[in-house]
Amino acid sequence: MMPPEHISGITTHARRGRVRHAFRYGVDMVLIDPETRGGPALFSRNRFNLSAVHDRNHGGPRGQGRGVEWAREIFAHAGLQGAQVMLLTQPSYLGHVFNPVSFWLAMEGGELRAVIAEVNNTFGDRHSYLCHKPGFAAIDGRDRLSAEKIFHVSPFQQVEGQYHFNFDVRADRIAIRILHENGDEGVIATLAGPRRRLTNAGILWSGLRRPAWALRVLVLIHWQALRLKLKGAPFRPRPVPPQQEVS
Repeated sequence: MMPPEHISGITTHARRGRVRHAFRYGVDMVLIDPETRGGPALFSRNRFNLSAVHDRNHGGPRGQGRGVEWAREIFAHAGLQGAQVMLLTQPSYLGHVFNPVSFWLAMEGGELRAVIAEVNNTFGDRHSYLCHKPGFAAIDGRDRLSAEKIFHVSPFQQVEGQYHFNFDVRADRIAIRILHENGDEGVIATLAGPRRRLTNAGILWSGLRRPAWALRVLVLIHWQALRLKLKGAPFRPRPVPPQQEVS
């Protein structure tokens, strides 16, 4: 049984191409074993609290998720069974939650074997990308795993090109890098931070330092969208989401 962990990290985004743009923010995420309960008093699983993670918000359609059961089915369908599955996500804050991306991590023998990147946009859509090496060989930070971009994330990015993922999951730290490459344009997004046990003090301090967690994320997304619009980035309407749930 792994107690919940707190990843108090930094996320960065850098846009390449004709309209350049970059930002850097602090972010608070939790790494949990979704099949166990427990943790500090201010954190809960599947019930209301100051900070919480609910199965309905992960693994399947938004608001109708099945949690780790869904993730295990996806991994098993791809050929990986029996791995320990962990969830890296931003928890809800007083019931409010929005995750641009969460990660289901499949661990075996203490090594990362596969990842499901669960991507959400602000239009209510979700799509997940399954990442692994041939034969589910161990993944480290030097490995680059690629997937075709087929999901609309931002009206200022095209639904074209490739994603390239790097995952560096260590006992004391997590670092993730995602490159969207589309010709001369693209976006580099990173998330990195130390792994520490989740505590009541950490939850309270995070709430003071970065108030309203999920609401803050949405405000910052729309603020950066306004900045891009003012810089002249072309706006693209939301296309029809892909039919398949996972690619």
